[in-house]
Amino acid sequence: MRLPPTPPPAVIDSRSEPAVERIEILEAFIDLPDVRRAAGKRHHMALCLALFTLAVTAGNRGFIAIGDWLKCYRSELMALFNPPKQRLPSYSTIRRVLLQLDDSDSSAALARFFGIEPLPGETLAVDGKVLRGSDQLETDNPDSPPHPAILRVSAYLVERGLILEPYQVECKTHEIKALPAFIEQLALKGVVLAFDAISTPKNLSADY
Repeated sequence: MRLPPTPPPAVIDSRSEPAVERIEILEAFIDLPDVRRAAGKRHHMALCLALFTLAVTAGNRGFIAIGDWLKCYRSELMALFNPPKQRLPSYSTIRRVLLQLDDSDSSAALARFFGIEPLPGETLAVDGKVLRGSDQLETDNPDSPPHPAILRVSAYLVERGLILEPYQVECKTHEIKALPAFIEQLALKGVVLAFDAISTPKNLSADY
């Protein structure tokens, strides 16, 4: 009795497999309008923001550190995102996207993506911080325009260790003046707000 021939081993093409889990971070930014000019765009804005988010999550601070991270993990990122023409955006491209984008929009997109909302009885610790490296210029571009550092007011959800959608402070003001607008934006009931002493002037305490 002759046995049937052994079938050849199956070849799995990774390109035909669903890639939803691998590129899920792109969904957080997919609905953001592209703020760049149509001419000269080589990379999707969602890809630039996804790479920036992953780089910062990995502990990189500043655009130069992000550039080093992109170079170090280039092969892994190429396999993960499979970008058009097998090209990843440089840190200079990511920087230009961030400078044109309202960072509160991208932060809000992340907060919505992860569904972060406080519950009555929980505590929000509110504070303003300057983004480290946000005023750093490109060392390889002498024509890089100067820009002010980015100051944002953020709320930390103490019980769950989560951060809510941040509020960007206008460059001509400071966090104390921005707090009322930030609190009104949250529009929360039954949530305890905690500030440092400098952020609790009498007029703010009287209103809230």
